Amino acid sequence: MNLSSSPYIVRQCSGCPGDAEYYCESCPSDLCRQCKEKHITDLKTIDHQLVIYPEQFNCIPTNELCIRHPSYVYSMYCEPCEVPVCYLCSEHRTHRWMDLQRAYKTKQQQHRRIIQTIRCEALFYRAVLLAGIKADIKTYQMEFSFNQSSILTKTQKLKNRIDKRLKNVDLKHRCLKQKLEAYRCISSHQRFEQIYQQSAFIPLQFILSTKAIGLSYIHLTLHTIKFLMSGSLDKKGVTEILNAIKTKKRGKRRIKNDQLLTLMSAPEVHKSLTVTSVDSCDHISCVTSDLVWVKRRKKLILTNTAGENLHCRDDICIDFPCGAHTVNSESEMIYIDKDNNVNKLSKNMETITTFIKSTASVFGPRCLYWSPVSGDLLVGVSLKDTDDEWMELFGMGALYIPATDIVERYNQDGQLIQTIESDNTDDPYIILNYMYPYYITENNNGDIVVSYSTDSPEYGSVLVRDRGGKHRFNYKGPPSGSRIDPRGVCIDALSRILVCDCKTNTVQMLDCDGQFLSHLLIRPSGLFSPCSLSYDVNTHRLWVGSERNNKVCVFRYITRKHTLADQDKRHDVMESLGEIPAIKTQGNMCLLKLVLPFKLLDKIIMPDDLNCTHISLLTASRAWVSDSLGNLYLTSKTSKILHRIVNLLYGSSGSHTVNGKCEPIYIDTDYNINKLTKDLRACSVFIRKIKDSIWKPRCVFCFLSTGDLLVGMYSNNLDRGKVTRYNQSGQLTQTIQDDGTGLELYYKPSFITDNNNGDVVVSDSERSGYYSASGAVVVTDRCGKYRFSYTGHPPGSGIRPRGICTDALSNIVVCDDRTQELHILNSDGQFLSLHLPPSSYFQLRSVSYDVDTYCLWVCFDGKLHVYKYISLRDSQTGGEGLEEKFVSKQHGKSDMAASF
Repeated sequence: MNLSSSPYIVRQCSGCPGDAEYYCESCPSDLCRQCKEKHITDLKTIDHQLVIYPEQFNCIPTNELCIRHPSYVYSMYCEPCEVPVCYLCSEHRTHRWMDLQRAYKTKQQQHRRIIQTIRCEALFYRAVLLAGIKADIKTYQMEFSFNQSSILTKTQKLKNRIDKRLKNVDLKHRCLKQKLEAYRCISSHQRFEQIYQQSAFIPLQFILSTKAIGLSYIHLTLHTIKFLMSGSLDKKGVTEILNAIKTKKRGKRRIKNDQLLTLMSAPEVHKSLTVTSVDSCDHISCVTSDLVWVKRRKKLILTNTAGENLHCRDDICIDFPCGAHTVNSESEMIYIDKDNNVNKLSKNMETITTFIKSTASVFGPRCLYWSPVSGDLLVGVSLKDTDDEWMELFGMGALYIPATDIVERYNQDGQLIQTIESDNTDDPYIILNYMYPYYITENNNGDIVVSYSTDSPEYGSVLVRDRGGKHRFNYKGPPSGSRIDPRGVCIDALSRILVCDCKTNTVQMLDCDGQFLSHLLIRPSGLFSPCSLSYDVNTHRLWVGSERNNKVCVFRYITRKHTLADQDKRHDVMESLGEIPAIKTQGNMCLLKLVLPFKLLDKIIMPDDLNCTHISLLTASRAWVSDSLGNLYLTSKTSKILHRIVNLLYGSSGSHTVNGKCEPIYIDTDYNINKLTKDLRACSVFIRKIKDSIWKPRCVFCFLSTGDLLVGMYSNNLDRGKVTRYNQSGQLTQTIQDDGTGLELYYKPSFITDNNNGDVVVSDSERSGYYSASGAVVVTDRCGKYRFSYTGHPPGSGIRPRGICTDALSNIVVCDDRTQELHILNSDGQFLSLHLPPSSYFQLRSVSYDVDTYCLWVCFDGKLHVYKYISLRDSQTGGEGLEEKFVSKQHGKSDMAASF
């Protein structure tokens, strides 16, 4: 057969028209050489496993001739000598042999991590370093030209001295030398990678090369910010007459992390996982890009990104959220056991050794952190959880237990090398109040960062000291003035301090000097209450654990500079711009305007000082009003009760609405959704609750334009919520539950409404409590795509949202049960204004908008207040004003009101 004339099919790259040379096992995708480089340097895909294309089909030849006996092929592998052998290799017969295929696979797996690090880190780092060397060569050439012309004006004697000095210190020659060394290093890495790639055809060559090279010359260390230039050219010795020139020897050329990495415009969800057997994630420690340790009470679980539990321990001592475990550079887990010993669990999960033995002292370890910067173990120390020991130490009559702010540093052998105690420069709250060190970490500059909390969240803070133990600063909250209740803390590659605030359900970002930078995460979907953090130094991703559920999410908020991925940035931006739909200008925006402050038009006294929980307007003079006892009243402006329904769903939620036919729709005590006729004589079940269903309705809202019904649902079993849409026949047409990445949008929908652009606006409540302000206003578009969440003003300050409505300008008005204020936002979630009622004896929980008179109905102090806050623009001429329009519409509806 003539092979030369046979057609061959070359597989095409998935990203370009080039020929595929590599295969990504993680995507999966086919890649050419250029796309492979882009793939492995992008932090989004840095942990993907790439192989040369023949390995995908396991095309590994086994018939290779023995060098010593060319008539025979290699058949086995000698383990002690680490060489392949044939049947005639008699000097190895007494040694232990293993299958050649297995030996190859073992060696390949053993060095895969090194190859991956060379591809993703070493080659990328050296390329950026080489670019800096090239730029410095040009700079030095310009500097030498300038200095040379200046030197020529001096005396011959001084010129000779300078020339002699320059021969000894030739900066240009030194740069060229560094350039050559960088080329050699890159060449050696590429040579080793090429041998690895060719191993699919010559696997024995790869085995022999690893034995010959030994990989001892490759020192794969993470480039952190501690690698700074040790010095700079000292020009202080150059006097006016250039009598002397002094230089200082420079160290190896390094690059700071801020030259390699940069913050993204907004964090992105990379992946999420659900940890089985737990209901919360008190603390997490990332092991690899797909393995993480999760603590919940006294249970410690190793899980992968697929949610599979690989190992479990139940001998951890601390039964509340704290950083009671950490992972060192060898992927060994270090944790505090039930006897207050600090143990080390081997990488294979088979051996446990006592790293630090507990003493008889009443003080014991509470939180741990192994620092990749120093290689030391930091231990936060506090009183052990034994009341008898406390009383014995401080006496039975002690009213206050003094603060125990102690941090201990241990080396890699478990020896105590430093003890840091609080002093009079620390936060006085730490001295006066017993504060618990919850989580501890170390910054790249050596600073020790500890999050403290008390029984009262008002006294929590993040305390930072330098390596010697000297106080640097305390972080107590953002510039808005709200205090924090800190939990998990971690440090990223840019030396930013990240801290979870359980008071506002945010992850806040500070710089290394304690200045507040931003709210990195605000009530993230699916997590809702971030509690624990872990930063992956290899992939630069942030792992976040939830306090409210068993979710762990991995976020990307850092990207690389100088990557090949940046070449297509403009193209990607242009494509994304083409996907943005055109925004149509609404007529009301041209006719109406927002007028502040609110103007009170009317005040309606509620019967028996009714504590209103929700309002559904029927006409400009009548409204359906509910209380927290399960009663629904139809009342008029004369305070007269016209009708009463007694089987309304109990509680404070938007459990009733009115459709376009003036028919009230409400949720009854059996969780059925009922519809009352316009004449109030007949009631029918519009949507019957499914028997044994775990989902129960909590709030309803009817579209006046389409007649569709939105229903906010909640499940006690799943501890989460969703929104469903029904047509006029009661048929389910849509379900909104997650944000498109698998993360839940809602916890417990309480009130629901729509906006003029079709957005679905939900007032989503969270846990209760005096200090809790962890709800949010969650907005999705008509199709259920997540748009934004509002959690208070200023951002991250927290909100307990209750009643909600939208007006003719598409503004969103929401009641905040925390501050007893009305928040006004625009349709994109931007804060516009606050309105504080003059008196709030009763809680401000209900609000409703009259689409006919452009007025806002608010209930507090046992009265219904009607406010005007929208008017015609000044440029409008002719036509009736809003006041006249308000009166005329009231009279125009008098006939309709009389029919009830």
